[in-house]
Amino acid sequence: MELEALEALYAAHVATLRDQMTRALAEAGFDGLLIHSGTPKKRSAFDDQYFPLRPTPELQRWAPLTDADAFLLVIPGDKPVLTWPVNRSFWERPAAPEATFFEDHLDVRREDTPALPTGKRIAFVGEDDATAAKLGLADARNPKALLDALDATRTTKTAYEIACLAEANRRAAWGHEALRRAFASGDKSELDLHLTYLGATRQDDQETPYKNIVAAGRNAAILHHVSYGRDAAKAESLLVDAGATCMGYCSDITRTWARPRGAAGETFTGLVVAMEAMQKRLVDAVRIGMPYEELHDESHRQLSSMLVDAGIAKGSAEEIDRRGVSRAFYPHGLGHSLGLQTHDVGCAVVTPRADNPFLRNTSRIAEGQVFTIEPGLYFIDGLLAGLRRTPEASLVDWNLVEALAPFGGIRIEDDLVVLERGVRNLTREVLPVGGDRV
Repeated sequence: MELEALEALYAAHVATLRDQMTRALAEAGFDGLLIHSGTPKKRSAFDDQYFPLRPTPELQRWAPLTDADAFLLVIPGDKPVLTWPVNRSFWERPAAPEATFFEDHLDVRREDTPALPTGKRIAFVGEDDATAAKLGLADARNPKALLDALDATRTTKTAYEIACLAEANRRAAWGHEALRRAFASGDKSELDLHLTYLGATRQDDQETPYKNIVAAGRNAAILHHVSYGRDAAKAESLLVDAGATCMGYCSDITRTWARPRGAAGETFTGLVVAMEAMQKRLVDAVRIGMPYEELHDESHRQLSSMLVDAGIAKGSAEEIDRRGVSRAFYPHGLGHSLGLQTHDVGCAVVTPRADNPFLRNTSRIAEGQVFTIEPGLYFIDGLLAGLRRTPEASLVDWNLVEALAPFGGIRIEDDLVVLERGVRNLTREVLPVGGDRV
C-alpha cells in the first residue's frame, strides 16, 4: 500500500484511539496515561550485550517506533504528546521508523524526559519499574482495570491496522514463495532456507514477529523448531511457519510442502492435500457470534475423519474424536488473535475447556477481529508414546504411524479479518496455495 493511502487511514485510526482512551481512562478512574516504549534487556548478567527492544505494543499503536525510552502522554481533550529522545549513542542506533506521518498527528518533542501535568492522576503503562518510580508513577504502574480495558480495544482492528496486517502478509508471502522454490530445487539446509527467507522479505531477525520456524522432516514435529540444521536437508517434507512486520503489525503464515519419493511420501502428500482442504473449510465456517472454541472443536472432528480416511486410525471418525485420539496428533489450538503481537491480546476472554489447554482464542467471533486458522497433524514421539499406553492405542495403525514419522508433521495457517459477511483472507490474497508437493 502507498504511504499516502496509509496516512489517510492513520488519521482515522488516531481519532479512534483517542476516543477509546478517553473511555478507558474514565472507567479506570485516571485523568491521563503515560506509555513507555521500554528499555533493552540484557542477554545475560555476565556480559554487556542486550536483546533488540520489543517496544510496548500500546505505544506502537500510535507510532511505529523501536526506540528505547520514548513516551506517549495521552490526556483526554489534548493532542497526544510523544517524547521521542534523540539517540546520541555511537555504539548502536535504532532503525528509523518506516513512515513519519504520525508526526503530523502527535505533538512530537525530541526530548529525553516527558513533561507530566500537575494535579492529575496519571497511569503508567510499561515494563520498567525503575522508570515508573523515577517519574513518580510507581503506584500507578499497569493498573489492571485500565490494562484490561486497553486490551479489549485491541480485539477489533481499525482500517489502518488491517492495512498494516495486509502489507505484513504481502511481505511474508515473498519469503514463503522463495522457500517453496528453494526446497523444490535442491538440498539447502534449514539455516540456508531461513537466511533465504530473510533475504526475500528484506527483514532481519529482529524485525520478524517471531523466530522463523523452518523444519525439515522429523523436525516439523517440534512445533517451535528454531535450532536450524546446518547440513543439507535430504528430508521429503518442509514446514515453514514465518511472518513479517509492517509498522509493528505482524503476519503469521505456515505452509507445508512435500517432495515424495516412495509410498509413505505419497501418503504424507495426500495428508497435506487433505489438510489444505480442511483448513479452507474451517475458514469458510467462520461466523460472527460463533464461539471460537466451537470452531476449534470442529477442527478435531475433521482431523478425526482425516486420520480414518488415511488409515492412521481405525473405526469411525466419531469414535476417534470422542475418545480424544486426535489430541495426540494435534495438541495446539486452532488459532489466536493477531496484531501488534503475534499472539495478540483481547481474545483469550475465558479459560478454555480442560481438553483444549493451549487454545489462545476463547472469544465469540466478532466483526473486525483478526485471527489465524492453523490446524495441524504431527507425529510427536512423546504424545504418541502416551497414547500407546492407553486403551485407545488399539484404534491406531502404529506401523503406518512409524512410516509417516520421518515427515514430522503438517500445518497450514492463514490470517483472517472477520467482516460483516464472511471473512477477508489476508494470506490467500497474496499466497493462494496452502501446501502440497513442490
